[in-house]
Amino acid sequence: MSEQDNIETPLIDIVIEALDQEQAHIIEATVSDLMPAEISNLIESLPEGQRTAIWDVTPDESRGEVLAHLHDVALEALAEEIDKDELISAVGTLESSDMADVMDVLSDDLSDAIRDSLGIEERQQLDETMAYPEGSAGRLMDIQAISVRADVSLDVVLRFLRVRGSLPDHTSGLMVIDRQGLFLGELPMNDLLTHPLETIVADIMNVAADRVSVTDDQHDVARLFTDHDLLSVAVINQAGKLVGRITVDDVIDVMREETDHQMMHAVGLDEEEDLFAPIIPSARRRALWLGINLATAFLASWVIGLFEETLDKVVALAVLMPIVASMGGITGSQTLTLAIRGMALGQITNANSRWLAYKETAISIINGVVWAIVVAVIAYLWFRDIRISCVLAAAMIVNMLAAAISGLGIPLVLRKVGIDPALSGSVILTTVTDVVGFMSFLGLATCFLLP
Repeated sequence: MSEQDNIETPLIDIVIEALDQEQAHIIEATVSDLMPAEISNLIESLPEGQRTAIWDVTPDESRGEVLAHLHDVALEALAEEIDKDELISAVGTLESSDMADVMDVLSDDLSDAIRDSLGIEERQQLDETMAYPEGSAGRLMDIQAISVRADVSLDVVLRFLRVRGSLPDHTSGLMVIDRQGLFLGELPMNDLLTHPLETIVADIMNVAADRVSVTDDQHDVARLFTDHDLLSVAVINQAGKLVGRITVDDVIDVMREETDHQMMHAVGLDEEEDLFAPIIPSARRRALWLGINLATAFLASWVIGLFEETLDKVVALAVLMPIVASMGGITGSQTLTLAIRGMALGQITNANSRWLAYKETAISIINGVVWAIVVAVIAYLWFRDIRISCVLAAAMIVNMLAAAISGLGIPLVLRKVGIDPALSGSVILTTVTDVVGFMSFLGLATCFLLP
């Protein structure tokens, strides 16, 4: 295979062809040029039976990071296939935060074996990390943060860095502490390099530097990075002491997870869903959501059944009925999507939710009236019955109004009771728009069309 072919052919196609033809040298050459995240994506793009072939040629120094980038389901499946000693060795190379995330997925036996393989200091760091709740800043941080004292000169700081020999990635400044380890601020690298050597750190440090608590939610940390364009931020404990730092690469992972969460939960799937997992486990994970959806569909059908006599006498209603539910569904979905996004970004609070409700109500009324007129005209040209046109228009306005109110109200209520709006909001909304749409359309038709 020529170099030009490698450029034009998708990576996955190259690997699958090499696997089919048992060309191990091509697989090894391809994987050796990839970053750990790319190798993880490649592994997840293959059926389970072929994934070990990628793992076997993954460089030892990259294996830990590969495991850390895998989604939970894929990680759990791969862990069952590969050599346990290789797995333990790979996980042992990770930072404590990544190691804790991987161990949360693995079995207790494997987790205990990994912990036993660590040195005393590494084990202590891991235990400290795992003591923090999942999803907190404490679980996200790197405890190896470079700090300097506020009462030393820049000359002392520079000599300390030269002895150290290197800086961690994404270092935009050094953390400044006092003798007790309390976080005081940040010494920007620009100021360190441009001020006279005799300058005292306390005189030029940024005392207003951002900081987060170990108990802060990782979602709030990610928003802080986005709002303030940060590369790293100090993490402090309840006493105000510096205990670590969080860097932008960790936050990017959080943002990716939240994006997956919103997209997958909107259709009832786990964000850790493995695209190439075996058929039976995948079907089992999706069955519950389908069952819930079936129950809501029966509820809508029951509402239609209440008006069986009306449908028998006015057949045109059966033809037009889906329009009412569909327009309500679209209206509600637009509002629901905006509401969930606003909540994720922290833009919706109790203070502004009333104004937002007013806005969405006004929009639904305007669009409801406009499109009700359009649909009513089409219905009249189709069936030549002004009464059917008026009933259809009125039902559309009612359902679009109910959909807009529900699209905002449902996620607000779910959040208040501690349920993820992204997971169940769409199912509840669909039920509301179907039931209200059918009830209003068929109810009005019963009142005004039947003798």
